[in-house]
Amino acid sequence: MTGRVRALVLGALSASLIAAVLLSAAALGETGIRADFAARSLPPGPGHVFGTDQMGRDMLARSLHGLVLSLRVGLIAAGLSVLLATLIAMASGLGRRADQAAGFVTDAMLAMPHLMLLILLSFALGGGTGAVIVAVAISHWPRLARILRAELLQVQAAPYVETSRALGRSRAFAIRHHILPHMAPQMLVGFLLMFPHAILHEAGLTFLGFGLEPSRPAIGVMLSEAMRQISAGRWWLALFPGLMLLAMVLTFEALGSSLRRLTFPREAQC
Repeated sequence: MTGRVRALVLGALSASLIAAVLLSAAALGETGIRADFAARSLPPGPGHVFGTDQMGRDMLARSLHGLVLSLRVGLIAAGLSVLLATLIAMASGLGRRADQAAGFVTDAMLAMPHLMLLILLSFALGGGTGAVIVAVAISHWPRLARILRAELLQVQAAPYVETSRALGRSRAFAIRHHILPHMAPQMLVGFLLMFPHAILHEAGLTFLGFGLEPSRPAIGVMLSEAMRQISAGRWWLALFPGLMLLAMVLTFEALGSSLRRLTFPREAQC
């Protein structure tokens, strides 16, 4: 099996798994959200494969709802981050001074401690879903911006772009019609590879108390609540949500890597 076929199969399996999570959570309805005090703190068994929490909510259903919430937050945060990275990279193509300013902003963001920046932004914005989305988006764009800037500078030196400029086209025209379409595959791959980081940091911020509201069925909330229950022997409250979060992150990593192999011919030969 060639590298391209392997990437296609792996990408299809990853996309199918993500779709299955979304459909399963939609089919569950209020299961995993509504309390059932008659089934409190049950260990994993036939009726509840992942057990139940202290309010009798099924942990499998609740974890699926949490993954869907993480996917929603990660989708918006990664999309905003890619948009910021693209705008900064395109600014680099508007001239030397603009490139210097964009490089300074990018280097300044990269110099800040990542987790500390996330916590400060989320705290300053008051916490909650919106604050987590903004904090993740603002803190994740610099590395992608560097990649896109390098691609932009390479395409700018291409003969067809130089011909367009010689015919009187503006830099903005060249960026919009020649460079931006060329950068689209890198933007898409960057989005997919940024997605798992956004999901992990959303869960981490929520676990530390700076993220989503405790009433939301978020993985970070479940892990935070589980820390108070592990000493009582309720290990399943932390194990299964953590494993599902890890599986979702690895699935997106596999999807992004597969798309990169399919998009760039050299990668497909590896």
